[in-house]
Amino acid sequence: MTRRYYVPDLQTQVPVVQLPDEEASHASRVMRVQTGDQIELFDGCGHQADAEVVSVSKRECVVRCDAIEAVDREPSIAVDLAIGLPKPDRAKEMIERLTELGVARVFPIVFERTQRPPKENFLDKLRRIVIESCKQSGRNVLMTIESPIDFVSFTETLAASSATNDEEDPQPRQWSWQRVLVAMPDSPPLSATDVEPTGVRQTGAAQTGVGQSDARQINTGQSGLNDRPRTLALIGPEGGLSEAEHQRCVDVGAESIGLGRRILRIETAAAIIAARLVVD
Repeated sequence: MTRRYYVPDLQTQVPVVQLPDEEASHASRVMRVQTGDQIELFDGCGHQADAEVVSVSKRECVVRCDAIEAVDREPSIAVDLAIGLPKPDRAKEMIERLTELGVARVFPIVFERTQRPPKENFLDKLRRIVIESCKQSGRNVLMTIESPIDFVSFTETLAASSATNDEEDPQPRQWSWQRVLVAMPDSPPLSATDVEPTGVRQTGAAQTGVGQSDARQINTGQSGLNDRPRTLALIGPEGGLSEAEHQRCVDVGAESIGLGRRILRIETAAAIIAARLVVD
């Protein structure tokens, strides 16, 4: 297994890179890296680099890398999920799975039936799980976990995103989706997304490194990633959405979709939706 480490400021440190404290501790105490070992670094924004360990201690790990590659393993369509998060243990497993599947963003939503809104320190733990999942899966872009937002405020954002932009207002919308879905029982079954990818993504790795067969090209500004069409799916809390919440989703243009005849846990529904919508 390739040893991968997260270095958010990778581009500014090259060629001599010092791993962040937590990554350095993991490298030295858990993985037992030695001087001369080969490892892989990534910055969470789409770049990776092969590196060689030049010094290591209990608290520090310094490596050298001469080339950074912009390697894209992201789906052709960005899938965002707005979720009433389940209980902590189940939420942690869900975040791990969604990161591996290639979900772009998770919006923790506080619905009418949400029992316990997530606190920021818990979300920080989930963000660390995103990093660990990226290290394991080879993903170079971190899945974003946004700050919690109440359902009413989020649907106001949905309404704004679906409105036609005023030609006199050149400012882009903060969030914009080509397709919006909401999971509800007794709704038409979910099928693969009908949002088509835009643009051509070339095979190979960009700039300073050797191309890889499983990589596609992105640039350092990630414009290719930001230009992808986006799909959003809303998944309610335990107990589901209220009738008023479902009607509000419909009013702002959401398409109701079903996931079968059985009642699914939140994390199961999220994984199914992600697996059906993500297009590599």
